[in-house]
Amino acid sequence: MGRKMLVWAPPPSAGHRTGRMTRPGGRVPQLLCALLLCALLPGCLGDSRPVEGTTFAMGTVMSFTLYGGWDREKTKEARDWMLGRLGWLDSLLSVTNEYSDIAQINCAEGRGVKVEPSTAQLLSQALELCRVTEGALDVTAYPAVKAWGFTGEEHRVPSAAELEELAQRIDYAAVKLEEDRVTLPEGMEIDLGGVAKGYAGDVLGATVRANGISSALLDLGQSTIVAVGTKPGGNPWRIGVVDPAQPGSCFAVVELEDMAMGTSGGYQRYFEQDGVTYWHVLDPDTAAPARSGLSSVTVVAPSALTCDGLSTALFVMGLEEGTAFWRDHSELEFEAIFVTEDGKIYRTAGLEGRFSLAEGYEDREVTVLE
Repeated sequence: MGRKMLVWAPPPSAGHRTGRMTRPGGRVPQLLCALLLCALLPGCLGDSRPVEGTTFAMGTVMSFTLYGGWDREKTKEARDWMLGRLGWLDSLLSVTNEYSDIAQINCAEGRGVKVEPSTAQLLSQALELCRVTEGALDVTAYPAVKAWGFTGEEHRVPSAAELEELAQRIDYAAVKLEEDRVTLPEGMEIDLGGVAKGYAGDVLGATVRANGISSALLDLGQSTIVAVGTKPGGNPWRIGVVDPAQPGSCFAVVELEDMAMGTSGGYQRYFEQDGVTYWHVLDPDTAAPARSGLSSVTVVAPSALTCDGLSTALFVMGLEEGTAFWRDHSELEFEAIFVTEDGKIYRTAGLEGRFSLAEGYEDREVTVLE
C-alpha cells in the first residue's frame, strides 16, 4: 500500500414602494415613524444576546454560540435540535456502544450490515479521504489503536511481531459500502472517531445556515472548530492554534469566516514508557505512532470533516510529503500549518492575511510554503 456576521437588516416585506419620502412641508411618512419608535423599544430590532449550548458527545465537550438576530425563539429551537442531533450521531458512530452502527459492523464477522443514511454518508466521505491520501488516513486502524491502549487507561507497547500482524489488518480498500450496507472482512474493525466530529460540525453548520443564523461559532472539542459567517459586527472569528510544546498556550491566531479548522497533534493523547513518548496518531503502514518529524498539523477548509481527516493524514505524511499533497490537491480547498518536532513553523501561502503569531511568539520564524 502506498504512502500514503451579524449585520442588522430589516425583515423582508411583500413589496417595496418607490418615490420621495416627503413632500415640501409634508409629514414624515408613517413607515419612518414606525422605525423611529421601534428603535426606542427594547428588542424591537432583534435580540443581540447569543444563544448557547453545551453537551458531551463523541468523547469530548462540545459547545456552540449562536447569534439569531430577529427571532431568538427560533434560534433556541435550532440550538435544541443541534443538541439532539449530536446525541443521535454519537449513538450511531460510537465504536464502544454495542448498539451503534459501527459496533454492529465490527462484530458482523464478514456479514453485510445495514446502517443509517448518516453513517453511510460519513463512511463514504471518510473512505474517499482515505483513497485520496493513499492510506495515510485509514479508518480500519482501530485494532492497532486498541493494542496500544488508546481506547482505555492501560497503555502498552506491542511487540514488533504484533505490530506487523496488526498492520496487515489495516486496509481501507477492504471496506465495501453499497448504498446503506457495509461489509467488513472478518478480523478487521473500523473507527470513524477521527472524522466524526468534523462530520457533525458540517451537519450543524448547515443547520445553522438553514435557520437564517448568520453568525455562529461551533466548538466540537479537541481542536475542531466551525465558524459560520463572521463575529457580530463583521470581524472574522479569531481562533488560537495550540503550541504543541506548551499545550496551555497558543502560538498563532487564524482568522476564520465561513470556514472550519482542525488540528492533529501528538500532544493531544499520549503516554510515556522508558523515556519514549508514544502518541495516538498511528501510521497505518506500521500500526505504530507516526514518526514523521511533526508535532502538530492544523488544517483550514470549508469542510470540518476535511479538516479532521487531512490534519491526521498530513501528520502521518510529514512536512515534505504533506506540502506536496497540498500543492497537488487544490480541489480540496485547504490550507495548512505544520509545526515540526524541533519547533519550526510552516504555513501554506493561502493563509496570507489570515495567520498571525500570538503574543509572546512574535519573534518566531514562519516559513511560507508556495
